Amino acid sequence: MDGRGRCLDNVFVERLWRTVKYEEVYLKTYRSLVDAHAHLETYFRFYNDRRPHSALDDATPAETYHGALPVAANQ
Repeated sequence: MDGRGRCLDNVFVERLWRTVKYEEVYLKTYRSLVDAHAHLETYFRFYNDRRPHSALDDATPAETYHGALPVAANQ
């Protein structure tokens, strides 16, 4: 975030929040903030540990981060 690519600085975070909203938030009705927090915590565990990502050659972020599978860009 050095200012040169400002229009692209938040693209990854914005994409993540779009996914969270469409796959979790818009599909559920939460009874309280505690309930919402618990569901979002569960979703983020799913997102990082079990949901395959096409940009990672259908690996999960956890597999890529912990080195279980190579990242497509490194092949």
